Amino acid sequence: MIPFRRLAAALLAATTLVGAARAETIRVAVGTQDTTINCATGGLLIRELKLLEKFLPQDGKYKDATYDIQWRNFTSGAPLTNEMVAGKLDFGAMADFPGSLNGAAFAKAGRKSLFLSVLSGSVRGSGNGIVVPTASPVQSFADLKGKTISVPFASTAHGLLLRAVKAQGWDPERDVTIITQAPEVAGSALKANKIEAHADFVPFAELFPWRGIARKIYDGSQSDAPTFHGSLVDGGYAERYPEIVTAYLRAAIEADRLFAAEPEKYSELVERVTGIEAEVAYLFHGPLGLQTRDVTWKPEYRQALKTSIETLKLLKKADGDLDVDRFVDDRFIRAASAQAGIDYEARLAAYAPSPLRNPDAATGRPIADVSRVAEIWVKGEERVRPYASPEAAIAALADLEKAGGSARVVYAQDRNSGIKLFAAQAWYVRDRERRLNAFLLKGDAEAFSKAHGGEVIDFAAARAGEPRLSAR
Repeated sequence: MIPFRRLAAALLAATTLVGAARAETIRVAVGTQDTTINCATGGLLIRELKLLEKFLPQDGKYKDATYDIQWRNFTSGAPLTNEMVAGKLDFGAMADFPGSLNGAAFAKAGRKSLFLSVLSGSVRGSGNGIVVPTASPVQSFADLKGKTISVPFASTAHGLLLRAVKAQGWDPERDVTIITQAPEVAGSALKANKIEAHADFVPFAELFPWRGIARKIYDGSQSDAPTFHGSLVDGGYAERYPEIVTAYLRAAIEADRLFAAEPEKYSELVERVTGIEAEVAYLFHGPLGLQTRDVTWKPEYRQALKTSIETLKLLKKADGDLDVDRFVDDRFIRAASAQAGIDYEARLAAYAPSPLRNPDAATGRPIADVSRVAEIWVKGEERVRPYASPEAAIAALADLEKAGGSARVVYAQDRNSGIKLFAAQAWYVRDRERRLNAFLLKGDAEAFSKAHGGEVIDFAAARAGEPRLSAR
């Protein structure tokens, strides 16, 4: 028989060990890409609004746990992956191509990472794009044969560029010269006319035109190749703390809900933190935006991962096979969705972009047909004004300026693809009834004009109400 004192001591020791386990300090280290604004709901907004603290578990085995929340910001996915593999980060947010490299790097180290959820994406490919210097005569990708095109190597934009080259039937080794260039370098090169074209990921194909140093001549939707950004986790961490993984995704879902409810407000927050203008953030995340914030694992996004793995192997940036069906783990996002009251299966089947809920600012009537929608963000106003057509928005803009006001930005929707455009950089076809249809590409406007009648004009001519085809 065990003496009472020894038994009491053993029980006390066991109790102490249990208490120590419950009082464990748990690290939650998240790698973000703040300037890659498609990652905002998986990093920037969660951090700035302290949403993770709201959802981290505080009961059961976590009753007495202390959380050590750490945030680290990166400009691209590769260094973020290095820190995850080194055990310095638990979570990370990145696009499909760098995400594939993340999975390959973990596998090479004898471990695994999991792709948890999508944050924002486009099943058609919008977000990636190709730009040229403002004064360039180039109007379409076909004009780039024999030219030098820069791109961040092994990025999702690199994959887009290779697909665009292939679609033209060109030899990537002979018909174009592809060089590596980071976004921050490309901006200066475009401004100084030192490169003939640049391909890039979110948000640079829109940011450079907004800042007046480039023109967009190719949108990722033309490749019809899905692209997305999403969240990953160290697989070992997920096994040890599954409830924390679910909590992180609950925070991402809440960030998504907030952005959807007030896109202007949170676009302003993105600008304050990153310096990327709110007008650009709204282009992506506002109603009918370039990309859709969607946490579900649509088949197109799974295929995007498979395509990225194949392309990276072709580029000799990755070796071996990465099983996408094991790499993608939707258990946690399904659990987080259920906790948030979201029907995951219904979301999985839905493909509509962020809806335009506000009525026409001129008539007060709902806008049923969004194919010709235009919007004005008036300086000093919190909400963007929607209009049923570009001509209605242009008329409102004229009235606004007569009254002494001004617009921060005017948006239009591409008549063919439906993507959101900066209206001042779009081409228009004005028909016989003086209605305007907007297009990203001059060639698309000319084709529409030939098929339906009307004149091809630029934004200045549309505003002036006069026929004038710009030479740009």
